[in-house]
Amino acid sequence: MFQDRSGEVVKRFHVVIEASWQGDTGTLDERFTWADGTTSRRVWTLVKDGEGRYNGRADDVIGKASGEAAGNALRWRYVLALPVDGRVINVDFDDWMFLMDDKVMLNRSIMSKWGFRLGEVTLALRKR
Repeated sequence: MFQDRSGEVVKRFHVVIEASWQGDTGTLDERFTWADGTTSRRVWTLVKDGEGRYNGRADDVIGKASGEAAGNALRWRYVLALPVDGRVINVDFDDWMFLMDDKVMLNRSIMSKWGFRLGEVTLALRKR
């Protein structure tokens, strides 16, 4: 779900993610269904880049995403080309993902622009 700075939920979604790895390269296929019935998709290509470091690309990500993993945590940073009211705004995302057990991961994403916090996304992901 997307929240604005006041904490108000402005858009809810459900996402199904399929993941696969081949050596040091992975694919995350994210399929979103939004509360208004629209759908979208983001396909990430991920590359392990040394101990605990990852890089990634997706069609709506500007440049390269970078991540660092330690213990049960992963910090993932990228710039997303976000459609807003008929135009596209490049927004910085700072994701923190925490593996709670072998089936549950919590994800908190902070969105910002020019250093100003725009909102946040909080997800609970459950492995099927």
